[in-house]
Amino acid sequence: MEAVLGQTTIALDEMLWRIAAATACGLVLGLDRQMRKLSAGIGPHMLVALASAVTMLIVLELHGRALGQGASPPDPTRTIHSLAIAAGILCSGVVFVSKGHVYGLTTAASLWMTSTLGVAVGAGFYRIALAGLLFAVLALTGLWFVTRRLPASSSAMDDRSSST
Repeated sequence: MEAVLGQTTIALDEMLWRIAAATACGLVLGLDRQMRKLSAGIGPHMLVALASAVTMLIVLELHGRALGQGASPPDPTRTIHSLAIAAGILCSGVVFVSKGHVYGLTTAASLWMTSTLGVAVGAGFYRIALAGLLFAVLALTGLWFVTRRLPASSSAMDDRSSST
């Protein structure tokens, strides 16, 4: 198989697991947006997590190869910084203001979190990714139910301004 795919520092099964786990994280967070019929549903969330994980895997591979060749390895933290900027640019496309209300902030934050989960999984930090995913699901879903029960939620936070 190495003859066809090339030699890697990270085992192929581990790479596939990381890519699948990151994509699953994106699916879980995107499902919340999709079920509420809001922008950036399952597809964008899965792709953001997948892209972040694949980017981290590429950087880790480059790092491993450079170390193996005795060269100065690239700094993986620069990639994390770049992914945060890219996610921020992507997220800015779903935020807008209309008639004094801001829409899309939660979706933007969800996409940013999805990118972060992809970075964590791509780097092999499964516990961090799982903890982040659980807290993100609690924040998106659990708090949605709580805010619907608050007295001020019906006037101050309608469906579009509080859950997009």
